[in-house]
Amino acid sequence: MEDTPPSETAAPKGTVTQRAIERIKAMIGDGLLEPGQRLPTERDLAAQLGISRSSMREAIRALTVLGVLEARHGSGIYVTQLSAGDLLETFGVVADLSRGTRLVELLEVRRILESTAAALAAARITPEQLALVEGHLAAMNATDDAEEILAHDLAFHRAIASAAGNETMAAILEGVSSRTFRARVWRGYQEEGAFARTRREHAAIHRALLARDPEAARAAAAAHVGEVEQWLRAQVNT
Repeated sequence: MEDTPPSETAAPKGTVTQRAIERIKAMIGDGLLEPGQRLPTERDLAAQLGISRSSMREAIRALTVLGVLEARHGSGIYVTQLSAGDLLETFGVVADLSRGTRLVELLEVRRILESTAAALAAARITPEQLALVEGHLAAMNATDDAEEILAHDLAFHRAIASAAGNETMAAILEGVSSRTFRARVWRGYQEEGAFARTRREHAAIHRALLARDPEAARAAAAAHVGEVEQWLRAQVNT
């Protein structure tokens, strides 16, 4: 039978597991465990932290789901590279499963971040990145196929977020703008004949980037997402 440290006997299991999670996170934050480093064995880590192996196992499982740790078959448990994309992946799940007012809230978040990303991109974008944005804009303008437009719309905004030069912001935007989320909103929005309006809004963002005008880019991106947000808010309230 597995030994349980005396300090753990009176504590609810969820509390003990949470404590184990916090202790491992603290070890990473303090530099005792580095990105890419292999964790001590489950037994050794449990003994080191004074926690039962079952609680340690649950903590490791939870941190693996969160992208903090990764299990390598036959090798052990490792700290991930702790990239923003890995750690913020769960935003996509929230976006995919949300409905009603929660969708409106996500669009509010997206409007704030997209406008900030566009402003940063206007100041930082390279000629190569600008060419990528232009390519997706041209592809959107060259088709009336909704799926193709959606794909290039995603890529257009992803390229701008990348050009902003803030990996954490780009990762959050990737989550709140997942393809599933966009497809759900896009389908209804485009049924209202908004292709032409969307193309104009994208063109305005591109012009601001081309002019390297951060405030114009901010305003154009906010107006673009704001149009969809207002439409969705009206759908939720009807």
